[in-house]
Amino acid sequence: MPATMIAFTFPGQGSQKPGMGAAWADHPSWELVAEASAAANRDVEQLLLTADADELRATRNSQLATLVASLVVLDAVERLGVQPALYAGHSLGEYTALVASGAISFDDGIRLVTERGEAMQHAAEERDGTMAAVLGLDDDKVELACATVDADVWVANYNAPGQVVIAGSPDAIAAAGDEAKKLGAKRVMAIPVGGAFHTPYMAPARDRLNKAIGETDLRDPDLPVIANVDAKAHTTADEWSALLGAQLCSPVRWRQTLYALDELGATTYVELGPGAVLTGMTKRTVAAATTLSVATPDELDKLLAALHGQETAPAGLHEGEHLFATERVVVSPAAGVFTPDPTLEPGLALRSGQVVGHVGSHEVRSAFDGSVVGVLAYEGERVIATQPIAWLRIA
Repeated sequence: MPATMIAFTFPGQGSQKPGMGAAWADHPSWELVAEASAAANRDVEQLLLTADADELRATRNSQLATLVASLVVLDAVERLGVQPALYAGHSLGEYTALVASGAISFDDGIRLVTERGEAMQHAAEERDGTMAAVLGLDDDKVELACATVDADVWVANYNAPGQVVIAGSPDAIAAAGDEAKKLGAKRVMAIPVGGAFHTPYMAPARDRLNKAIGETDLRDPDLPVIANVDAKAHTTADEWSALLGAQLCSPVRWRQTLYALDELGATTYVELGPGAVLTGMTKRTVAAATTLSVATPDELDKLLAALHGQETAPAGLHEGEHLFATERVVVSPAAGVFTPDPTLEPGLALRSGQVVGHVGSHEVRSAFDGSVVGVLAYEGERVIATQPIAWLRIA
């Protein structure tokens, strides 16, 4: 039977909800929240635990909270040893995907999204904008509805067949919604966001975001990440600076992204983060896909149960090197510069408690007996606490 290929997907703004971090507060992965608060110089825990819907709706809050919530879930899944072959994220989720892939460090990702949220918040305050989902109408007819209205309204997201999001001024959204219904749309639903994202209304945020991107250390991702702008896989750091800048005012091509993942061989789509919006889109778009979502710790066991007995193959490995759900990850005990033991390489047999390297003055020890399948951190890399160092096939 062919190996299952997993794609991790990450939700964007709009998936947040009050108390979305409460279920994770006692999980070991919750320690990332304190690190995120330090990097953002904000109280992220408050956003995840006690912020109400109105507070979370503000762009500067929703983006940071959703990013951190998704990274907590990612960390918990990585602790189980589940690894993907491909990454993609919807709008803000693209930044989560880049952190997950190693293209952006955890701290840089937090700082970059903090700046992005602030920049987009100020842009939204300059011009009153909103968004709405048009359901049951083909892309070209939604585009026609927008073009028919002599006002500021554009397609912002191509989400799934028969699901397109438009954005612009409130009056223009209402007019375009009426036109869409005349053309056969089943429904037009308002989306509770604070601006017309992925449209020219976000242009005032461009300089601040580009400055923040320019100050970010972008690296080649460990695995391909599908970009929102062109729905293509990108594997080198020098491409992402322009892609992230362009994403700000360009429509999110999520339906096309799902098609790209399918063409690259993805068979199992795992959404990591609050809600299950992307899971629903995937079901509508890729009929043969297996779809899973992890938003709470209870769903970790469901994920393992769903993957039990399925052989999963990360991209870029030699034939025969597959990752199973029963494998485990060796993680860093602290933040600092990683120095591997000279013997740490694929195939090395490890005993529980064996030292595999150092992070600063801290020893990195394996918690399991097993053999090394892959090394996930390179010598001299600055890692954070709980960052995966190597994965093992457990004995």
